[in-house]
Amino acid sequence: MGYKISEVISYLEHIAPPAYQESYDNATLITGDRNAEVTGIVCSLDCVEDTVEEAIALGANMIVAHHPIVFKGLKSLTGKNYVERTVIKAIKNDIAIYAIHTNLDHVSQGVNKRICDKLGLQNTRILQPKKQLLSKLVFFVPEESKENVLQAVYAAGAGQIGEYSDCSFQVQGTGTFTPSANANPTIGTQGKAEEQSEIRVEVLLPKHLEISIIAKMKSAHPYEEVAYYLQNLENENQEVGAGMLGSLDQEMQEEEFLDYLKTSMGLQVIKHTALRGQKVRNIAVCGGAGIFLLSAAKRARADVFITSDVKYHEFFDADGQLILCDIGHYESEIFTKELLGELLSRNFPNIALYLTKVVTNPTSYR
Repeated sequence: MGYKISEVISYLEHIAPPAYQESYDNATLITGDRNAEVTGIVCSLDCVEDTVEEAIALGANMIVAHHPIVFKGLKSLTGKNYVERTVIKAIKNDIAIYAIHTNLDHVSQGVNKRICDKLGLQNTRILQPKKQLLSKLVFFVPEESKENVLQAVYAAGAGQIGEYSDCSFQVQGTGTFTPSANANPTIGTQGKAEEQSEIRVEVLLPKHLEISIIAKMKSAHPYEEVAYYLQNLENENQEVGAGMLGSLDQEMQEEEFLDYLKTSMGLQVIKHTALRGQKVRNIAVCGGAGIFLLSAAKRARADVFITSDVKYHEFFDADGQLILCDIGHYESEIFTKELLGELLSRNFPNIALYLTKVVTNPTSYR
C-alpha cells in the first residue's frame, strides 16, 4: 500500500508549518485530491506548464514547488496566461501541485540554511527571528500525575527552547475546590470543600499547536475539569524567522570571496556594491527578495549580505557598511529542489522522487 498525498502534505507541514508563512503567501495544496495515492513526486523551484508536462512524462502525480503558481484568487480559468494554463493542465491530468514557500524560508533548516551549507558557513542562526509565534501554557496537576501530563504535552510539541527539549517551570502549591452535585470528581466528594497538593507547571509552545497540545494535556490529566490558562508571548522564536547569518571557517579577501560565491552557487554574474578593502568572514543570506533584511544584516555586523531582486537605489542603502550582493532570485533558491528531495526521501523512501530538469529561470545573461 502506498502513501496518500495528504500524508506527504502532513509531513511537509510538520517540517514547515503553514502558520509560519507570510500573510500574502499561498503555501498550500493548489490543485489535486488529498486522498489520491502518490505515484511519484517532482521537486521544483517553480511550477509552470513544462513542469506539469515533466510530471506527466515521469508518471508522477504530485509536484512540490517552492513558489506557488497561484498567489491571488483566479476569477476565471480560460488559459489566457501561463498561470491559468498551468492550473488547467494540472487539473486535467490529475496532478497535485503543493507549494511550500515562505514557511520553508522561515524555518532554521529551510531555504536559507541550504544557502549557508552551499557556502560552508558555520554557527548559523536566524537573522531576524519572528515574534508572536509562542504561547505559555500554565496548568495545575496533582503531583502523582505530573509526569504523565508533562510527557503528553512534550510529545505534542510543548517545552522546546532552541536545542533544549522537555523544558518546564514547576512550583508546588495548594489547590482548592468544591465539587457540585453534578460533578464526577477524581479527588474529593460532591458538595464538600477540598484541598489538594498540586504542581503549577509552565511550558512554552508554538502558537499553532495550542489546540492539539491542550487536548493532549486534558486527555492525560486526571481531573474532570482542568484548570489552565494560555498567555500570548512577544518573545522571539529563535528557530523561526527571515534570513540567516553564519561565518566562514577563515577570513577571505573580498575578491576571493566573490569568486568563491560564484563557484559555490553556480553563478554567471554577481551585482554588488563597492568593495571596502577589508577581509570578510560574517555572511548574511536571504534567498529570494530579501532587501528588507539589510538593516538586520548591518546590526548583525555582517561583512557581506547575499540576496536578490535589489533595486538601484537600494544598493546605496548599504552605505559602505557591508558588501551587498544580488545573485538573482532563481540562482539564490534553485537548490531548494535538492532540499525538498532530501526531506521527502528521509520519510518516503519508497516514493519515486525526481528533481526537475526544467529550467524555469525567466531571466537570461549574455
